[in-house]
Amino acid sequence: MDFDLTAEQREIQTLAREFANAEIEPHASEWDRAHGFPRELLAKLGDLGLMGVCVPEEYGGAGADFVSYVLVLEELSRADAGVGVTVAVHTSACTLPLLQFGTEEQRARFVPPLARGEGVGCFALTEPGAGSDAGALVTRADADGDGWHVSGAKQWITNAAFGGTVLLFARTDAETKSARGVSAFIVDTDQITITRTEEKLGLNSSVTNDIAIDTHIDGDRLIGDQNHGFRIAMATLDGGRIGIAAQAVGIAQAAYDVARRYAKEREAFGHPIADFQAIQHKLANMSMEIDAARLLTLRAAWLKKEGRPHTEAGAKAKLFASEMARRQTSEAIQVLGGYGYTKEFPVERYYRDAKITEIYEGTSEIQRLVIAREILGQRANAPAT
Repeated sequence: MDFDLTAEQREIQTLAREFANAEIEPHASEWDRAHGFPRELLAKLGDLGLMGVCVPEEYGGAGADFVSYVLVLEELSRADAGVGVTVAVHTSACTLPLLQFGTEEQRARFVPPLARGEGVGCFALTEPGAGSDAGALVTRADADGDGWHVSGAKQWITNAAFGGTVLLFARTDAETKSARGVSAFIVDTDQITITRTEEKLGLNSSVTNDIAIDTHIDGDRLIGDQNHGFRIAMATLDGGRIGIAAQAVGIAQAAYDVARRYAKEREAFGHPIADFQAIQHKLANMSMEIDAARLLTLRAAWLKKEGRPHTEAGAKAKLFASEMARRQTSEAIQVLGGYGYTKEFPVERYYRDAKITEIYEGTSEIQRLVIAREILGQRANAPAT
């Protein structure tokens, strides 16, 4: 059992860390207040190959493995979780499913611009009445000549306003009121309408939109088999959860770094507060839980890289890392005391950013159901989630 990273993985990790330190972290508080980061940042990430880390070179990517991609997400999220989730959704929830499930023509047509950062990927599954119960979606795709007429509305779509490609799920069998009647489609963002930009607790530098669609799309935009799109959605979430776990680890690591540094510098009663056992225990727990979450995340990423089953491992990583990040960013605020509650220090932003990792790409409650079904052998007979 080898816990060391390869030379290539370390090189990519270092590249992401240096870019994040220089180009992202100094601006993160400003972007949080402004509710957005400049679109040019994605072009810079694309130039470095970080918008297509694990996309094969023949499709415009860097050709690295999934573990390298997860390392990049941790580094980006440590600097600004909003940038991290932008890249995570773009890659895990759009680019990689197109690679896995698309035809050769679809891969050659749609993946290279995404891998180069010329467009940004989105994942459109959730609807106002279909969140955890995603199989209840009502957006429709009706046969229309040589293609489909797609109509409906989607909610909480990360990246929609950036412009690019949407992996969108719609019901193609109106008679089947379950996940079995859903198909997956490739849609351009100029075919959708942004109806709302969400005001959020955290991740303010990322963009989250509600969208509406009412348009014809060509028949070659169907991904995979008709009425089998929900399998694509669930497989996508299996991998995407590993990316969210990496995001949570990055947020928690950032909070720990600030708390540790502050504890060594801040004095009370004539001593640095790091000399006091209460603070030492907090820092010890933070370090331990971050390490545990990182190892769970890297194990799940390795399983996916190897083409081995990773549903259970990804759910465990996402569940533990997200709850850990929420706990330990709160502890970071406690270490800083009153300063931690102010915007003078970034730990309050880390706390706000961490909470969403327990919700999107499957809530903590859904992760526990996924894990339970796997360990009890009930997945085949389980209702869709």
